[in-house]
Amino acid sequence: MKLALFDLDHTLLNTDSDHSWGEFLIHEGLVDETRHRQINDQFYNDYKAGCLDPIAYNQFVFEFLTQNDMADLIQLHQKFMQQVIKPQMRPQAFVAIAEHRAAGHELVGITATSDFITAPIFAAFGITEVIATRAEIKNGQYTGQVAGVPCYQAGKITRLEQWLADRHIEESWAYSDSINDQFLLEYVDHAIVVSPDTALAALAQQRQWPIVDWSIGGSSEC
Repeated sequence: MKLALFDLDHTLLNTDSDHSWGEFLIHEGLVDETRHRQINDQFYNDYKAGCLDPIAYNQFVFEFLTQNDMADLIQLHQKFMQQVIKPQMRPQAFVAIAEHRAAGHELVGITATSDFITAPIFAAFGITEVIATRAEIKNGQYTGQVAGVPCYQAGKITRLEQWLADRHIEESWAYSDSINDQFLLEYVDHAIVVSPDTALAALAQQRQWPIVDWSIGGSSEC
């Protein structure tokens, strides 16, 4: 098997789906605006700084899931996809995915954001195999807890190795924008840095990893 791994937020997307979900809930009047934005923004800043507590953050995100039944959540996510996500899907991401698919590579989405938010987004890119932070479900209802290891920083490697347990990989690629994915990029044979944050851009130059610009309106390579 040859494996291509794709991060989601600010890699395949021109936005952060987790933060955008919170803003979408505010816009729809479904959460308290002041409280939700303050907490959501603080966690987002922690993520960008590389010091996010993934358990605390996801428990915050999952609060809303516990207060609604599955059918309503699915319908709400469909609206979120149409209004927020689809305009932020990067054309160059579709090109790279198509190239790996044409080469016969296994395509896997790998993200710190929860499977509730990201699985439908990856599916819209044509990626159905997803490694993400899992929102625990019991008796058809979200519990508000994280199931297993959060898929964040070194946790991505833990989760990836669990997925690889019965698979043999001959060659691997990974695409990401964030210094939080240093572990992932170092793990694979071919690291591709996509519209990176400042810290990852510096690391990529040191490691001589290729840097591409997939941002909407950006050039293909730099």
